Amino acid sequence: MSVSPPSTPDLTGRFPTPSPTVVLEGDDRDRSTAIAAFVVGADDAESVRLPDLPGTYQGVRHWLTTAGFTGKAGSIQLVPADPEPAWVVGVGAGTASDWRRAGAVLARAVRDRRAAEPEQPVADQVTALLPEETDGDAVVALATGLLLGGYRFRVSADEPRLTPPTFLVRPPAALDPVATGEALAEASVLAEATSVARDLANTPSNVKDPAWLADSAALLAEDVPGLDVTVRDETWLRDRGFGGVLAVGGGSRRPPRLVELSWRPSDSGTGPHLVLVGKGITFDTGGLSLKPAEGMHLMRTDMAGGGAVIAAVRAVARLGLPIRVTGLVPCAENHVSGSSYRPGDVVRHYGGTTTEITNTDAEGRLVLADALAYAVRDLGADVLVDVATLTGAMKVSLGLRTGGVLTDDDELARELVSAGEAVGEAWWRMPLLDEYASEVTGEIGDVRQCPPGPGGITAALFLREFTGATRWAHLDVAGPARSDRDYAEVTTGASGFAARTLVGLARDRARR
Repeated sequence: MSVSPPSTPDLTGRFPTPSPTVVLEGDDRDRSTAIAAFVVGADDAESVRLPDLPGTYQGVRHWLTTAGFTGKAGSIQLVPADPEPAWVVGVGAGTASDWRRAGAVLARAVRDRRAAEPEQPVADQVTALLPEETDGDAVVALATGLLLGGYRFRVSADEPRLTPPTFLVRPPAALDPVATGEALAEASVLAEATSVARDLANTPSNVKDPAWLADSAALLAEDVPGLDVTVRDETWLRDRGFGGVLAVGGGSRRPPRLVELSWRPSDSGTGPHLVLVGKGITFDTGGLSLKPAEGMHLMRTDMAGGGAVIAAVRAVARLGLPIRVTGLVPCAENHVSGSSYRPGDVVRHYGGTTTEITNTDAEGRLVLADALAYAVRDLGADVLVDVATLTGAMKVSLGLRTGGVLTDDDELARELVSAGEAVGEAWWRMPLLDEYASEVTGEIGDVRQCPPGPGGITAALFLREFTGATRWAHLDVAGPARSDRDYAEVTTGASGFAARTLVGLARDRARR
């Protein structure tokens, strides 16, 4: 008697998840059906300064005073008005973080109001009224919050099919509309990169195996001129000695893949080559070093680093940045079976280096090692950055909202932290201590997988063994790659963290 495998939802080609549209308000557009007024925080409700409101909304101040609304960042008040209620949103002191938070709060409020009345959706268009002193950076931060704050990933039979709303931003007169429009267009591409990274990481692992992730990367590249994607299968990996990827993926009946995304702009010439490497573990049981059951369901997001790389390279190509960028995502499923790799095994990586296995749950560094060696030996990388949900130690060190940067390169560390700050992603440089470097040396192999010492640092030191003399940085996103609650523009589930930073790094280097 044969048993059919359970059916899985078809999510092929679904991404990116539809998101709102954010544009500058123009005379050629219909009037919006709702108003959102953004106000800078004040000590008391009487002192709150409202932007200019249409005549029918003049009663808003009375309502705000009655409610004691002081404009604290992220505070929101729905005020009855005609023809539609008005949202009033606080931006506190008006920092970029405050504006992202305010935009996200409004996006969620509009989403929830529309979902409550799916047959008669309201607020298809919302005009955002801004204080006169609002600058261009604030508008970009607001747009980021509006585009990402209402994100929701669901696989459901009764999923609402509402078209996302349009937010019409009415800029202050002092802002150049052309420059502001260009900045909004770039912000939309960056936000979509975050959304794509979220989509890929949120996808359940009964759908998302290595082949699916590779095929999704190829589909996402189809509408981007000049972006090429090559997918290598397990035969190619075996013929060329990608022993780390093959060992990790050997316990699953769903074989590994290597995804290579290539952006070669015609005007980049022989300029520097930036290679991004992302961990693509589509599910991680821990292998024979089995994880505890509690929390294992979250391991669908263990390829968040790979998702960020796929999304970032796609965004770089969409922006047409004049810099050579390659993205590598080694994809594997770390499963348990008779063919699983074992503690005590010795694995030979691409290029010949051998690794002693001590813990099969430290699989991410094994697949990254192959890809890093390939980037150095075959691709001629000038700058190499890997990103991965690599160690629980980094979550202990930095918490759940900050990523770790580990590198010997002071300039590259500054570039990454600065790129993150510009797009609203927090990074902290951790010490890459050479005092522990000798611990990486193996006893019967060249290196050992899990050296003793501080876990986040020794993991990076292990990866450094495969980077040669290439400028390199390791980004550990084990903490901020996923969230158990909404905050600012981050939503519950995969956060898409690092995608915007990687695009920002490429953009900054292209401007040199």
